[in-house]
Amino acid sequence: MVLLLHSPLSPPSGSSLLGLQTTLYPHTHYSYQVRTRTRSIRVSVARTPATKRKEEHVVIVGAGIAGLATAVSLHRLGVKSVLLEQGESLRTGGTSLTLFKNGWRVLDAIGVGNDLRTQFLEIQGMMVKSQDGRELRSFRFKDEDESQEVRAVERRILLETLANQLPPDSISFGSKLGKIERSESGGTLLELADGSSISAKIVIGCDGIRSPVAKWMGFSEPRYVGHCAFRGLGFYPGGQPFEPKVNYIYGRGLRAGFVPVSPTKVYWFICFNSSTPGPKITDPSVLKKQATEALQNWPSELLNIINLTPDDTIIRTPLVDRWLWPTISPPASSGKIVLVGDAWHPMTPNLGQGACCALEDAVVLARKLASAIKTGSTSIEDALRSYSNERWPRIFPLTVRANLVGSLLQWDNPAVCSVRNNVIIPKVVRLGPMLEHTNFDCEPL
Repeated sequence: MVLLLHSPLSPPSGSSLLGLQTTLYPHTHYSYQVRTRTRSIRVSVARTPATKRKEEHVVIVGAGIAGLATAVSLHRLGVKSVLLEQGESLRTGGTSLTLFKNGWRVLDAIGVGNDLRTQFLEIQGMMVKSQDGRELRSFRFKDEDESQEVRAVERRILLETLANQLPPDSISFGSKLGKIERSESGGTLLELADGSSISAKIVIGCDGIRSPVAKWMGFSEPRYVGHCAFRGLGFYPGGQPFEPKVNYIYGRGLRAGFVPVSPTKVYWFICFNSSTPGPKITDPSVLKKQATEALQNWPSELLNIINLTPDDTIIRTPLVDRWLWPTISPPASSGKIVLVGDAWHPMTPNLGQGACCALEDAVVLARKLASAIKTGSTSIEDALRSYSNERWPRIFPLTVRANLVGSLLQWDNPAVCSVRNNVIIPKVVRLGPMLEHTNFDCEPL
């Protein structure tokens, strides 16, 4: 019953892109300065004349985790793709996300795992406390599963690392999808908001929880689950003082936690019940004030982390999911259009599997699609259906389970919370079975 609240659904904002030049439409350009952790670089972004129509074989809509991982996987298998990103740069806002061993196996398969490991701490275990500071239970991950690997990863660095694996003409920024139509040739016509268009033989929708591609395919809007989350990334210039483990604190209708990310950064979250998502708030001073007020009389160490959080990392988001009911929900593919990651299966972050499952989707789809394109042993449509059929039995149960875990942990009844804290967590919960969903075989691409 546990588990990590991370941020696959966090609303992004601009950041940097290491050494990537976008030249999908080399007609008019503008440049801007961005900064990375180590050096300043310049990114050239191509603009598309309104009359330009381009033909592409594989187009990926969205350059988030799912889109970049899919593009990198296809690239390693010899298939070129073009990514359309509506933002003016990589959407690297937000905080961090937690990757278990299934996520790391995918990152190893596409060749970036070791580069990321050197930048983030391996989390050894977790401790659960009540809001009065009483320890309820502690676990060591490798005592339950020797092969387990858990690290919290900054979203910005993950996206930049993936983007650096792609050829320099792979991403078209400022390319917001406006309309989707079937073309007479059997492909798909993508009309962009600036009036330009692209004719694509294969379209892969990786455009997040509010995916226009998913909406066009008949999927319902994601459903609000009844609670929201504050998230942030505390910064300790002189070094953070915490052991490498996840710390959970459970209250009534309110839970919080924090986990070290690197020697200087600590990710934190607060999850609270709310009958409605509430208004969208972007003012960081208001968000920080609300977060600290929610934790009055809670352990001071969490409040200290919040106070050390830079304004640009604090966010508040409603938690949503979409259950893929058999025979009722649309399939993941329609003709030569297919969905990956949150665009298909948004899930609550209670199991720490949103990003991990998006990475899994990417490699499974890439293998099947590349085989169909290069060998012709099966049609594109059959390859996409095979992907959907393989992934659904894994995705649907995880989505439901994540939702139920979150609902149980958000109890606000005093008697029920007492049973949870004094019986279920200390005496009933076993971590080993709760980590079985992180088993995933993934050979190098």
